[in-house]
Amino acid sequence: MSIERELNKRSGSKCELCGNTENLKVYQVPPIQKGGIDEAVMTCSTCFDQIENPGTEDLNHWRCLNDSMWSEHAAVQVVSWRMLSRLRSAGWPQELIDQMYFDEDTLAWAQATGEGEEDESKFIHRDSNGVILEVGDSVVLIKDLKVKGSSMVAKQGTAVRNIRLDHENAEYIEGKVDGQTIVIITQYVKKL
Repeated sequence: MSIERELNKRSGSKCELCGNTENLKVYQVPPIQKGGIDEAVMTCSTCFDQIENPGTEDLNHWRCLNDSMWSEHAAVQVVSWRMLSRLRSAGWPQELIDQMYFDEDTLAWAQATGEGEEDESKFIHRDSNGVILEVGDSVVLIKDLKVKGSSMVAKQGTAVRNIRLDHENAEYIEGKVDGQTIVIITQYVKKL
């Protein structure tokens, strides 16, 4: 069964955030680990577009999170937390955030994109050309890299997809090379 069909069944063919029944689409919640229904949310095009384009949010539209933040599905909770964090300066979203409770793994997932952090505390990851890197981007290695702790050498030209950012150091990203997750220094990659 496709993810879209499974999400339609789970959501009752409506947006899991605002309840809209038109123009539904699947939103994969980054960073994607395994894929599948547990890392996806059924959204309407309004929610999807505003999630993907920070700064375009209609504050009143997101009052729907008062209900959806209590979803039994972690992916819906994570998106609700991220949007409330993005809008927290309006006051009421912070009150809702204060009511939410996550286990350690779900909170780490919610915080993985840096949503809600103050700008001065966010690290900006840049590739060798100064281009900003985001969670889920694809990069290519511009130099052969020896992987510490193994005999593996990651070859120049290797594409690394679906990267994760190190939130404690702006020079480190993580990605899989030959099935092994490695830490890569950003000065040795170029965004695809």
